[in-house]
Amino acid sequence: MADTLQGTLDLLILKTLSASPNHGFGITLHIQTVSQGLLRVEEGSLYPALHRLERGKLVKADWKTTGNRRRARIYTLTAAGRKRLGEAEENWAALAKGVGRLLRFA
Repeated sequence: MADTLQGTLDLLILKTLSASPNHGFGITLHIQTVSQGLLRVEEGSLYPALHRLERGKLVKADWKTTGNRRRARIYTLTAAGRKRLGEAEENWAALAKGVGRLLRFA
């Protein structure tokens, strides 16, 4: 189950970054906003996940100055991250299909 949750968090982060580079707070805000408040990612989960994705070369991070003149690490999806995102979306679709079947026929 922990692997599934980690994979789901990775999927959410990678999908968010596929739209545009973003900083950590922007990523959490995007996930919460798009999910209409159903999904919340806490800092204690987000930053370890971002660091893991960065070590895996799925995202890269650079220090930049934001629009409000604050320095922030801006995360960008890499080519390897785009590939992993495609795989993760396929896996998620298969999992959702399986759960849907179970809910209908169990």
